[in-house]
Parts: sequence; C-alpha cells; structure tokens
Amino acid sequence: MPQLIAYVFHFLLLILGFYKYLLIASVISSWLLAFNIINTNSEVVRRILYILHRATDPILSPIRRFLPAFGGIDFSPLLAFFLLGLIEIGLSSIGNFLINSFI
Repeated sequence: MPQLIAYVFHFLLLILGFYKYLLIASVISSWLLAFNIINTNSEVVRRILYILHRATDPILSPIRRFLPAFGGIDFSPLLAFFLLGLIEIGLSSIGNFLINSFI
C-alpha cells in the first residue's frame, strides 16, 4: 500500500512540474510575440501558442482577475508558479505523512 501512495503522489508532483514548464514556455512565448521575434503567420507557431494558452489560461485567468494591472506587466504567471510550488510542498508533505503512517 505505501508503494501505491508513493506512486500516486510522485505522479501528481510530476504533473505539477510539467505544468510549471508549460507556464515558463507560455511566458517566453508571450515575450517572443511582444518583440515580434516569432512569426504568427506560421501554422505550427499558431498551434503551439494555442496549445500553450489552452493549457495555462484556466489557471492564469482567475489570477489575472484577482491581480490589479501593473502598467502592462503580467504578474499572474509568477503568482501561479509560487502557488504551484506551495501545492508541491503540501503534496509532498501529505505523501510523506501517509507513507510513514503505513510503515
């Protein structure tokens, strides 16, 4: 039983880590778009941007509604990254507690 709990919590932490990378990719792509470095006329670029926005907007949109505007700078990915870090810490603590309680 402790191995199953360890696998489940490890999988959840893996998903959160992957989502952090998606947030970083979304931020970098928004910078590249702002400075006209990438061409949005390309179908491949549009699809990648679409996938990134579809993956990150469910988390970032509520944060954007909560945070005030800071002169065109979007701090919602930073807050999301911080909150995901807190969730990772909480999940690892809960997982360690559950694993140690079965031993």
